[in-house]
Amino acid sequence: MPDLDPNPFGENHPCFGCAPEHPIGFRLSFAREGDEIVTRFVPGDQYQGPPGIMHGGLVTTLADEIAAWTVIGLLEKFGFTASLSARLARPVRIGVEVEGRGKIEEESSRIVKIAVRLAQNGVDAFTGSFTFALLDRAGAERVLGGPLPASWQRFAR
Repeated sequence: MPDLDPNPFGENHPCFGCAPEHPIGFRLSFAREGDEIVTRFVPGDQYQGPPGIMHGGLVTTLADEIAAWTVIGLLEKFGFTASLSARLARPVRIGVEVEGRGKIEEESSRIVKIAVRLAQNGVDAFTGSFTFALLDRAGAERVLGGPLPASWQRFAR
């Protein structure tokens, strides 16, 4: 499935959601399918809240990562999550594949709104809308509190 570069920000980047070598992260990979970005993920026991159910905060983290990669994969930019609204319609079960999909709802030069769906066995468990701020290099450096790594500069607005 993956067809997007898993290391667009260079080797050994620290992202919990997508870094292939992150010791406790999701290690997600992504593909473009038409106007959507897609990932598949099987949550393990380490991501439980209640027994057998993925922690709700981590479900939202998974959705946020899909939204971020929708910006990267469809716009070749990166952004910072500015706001989100979420509906957890049913529990995300441990050990059952989650299919996540992100799609651009609205776009301007500085703001992108992404719709995200997470489903298990074809049934939506999560739907949400994420607003991302697209920053230029100086703005990104202010948020990061230091220089934007060279490998990230091409993604700045």
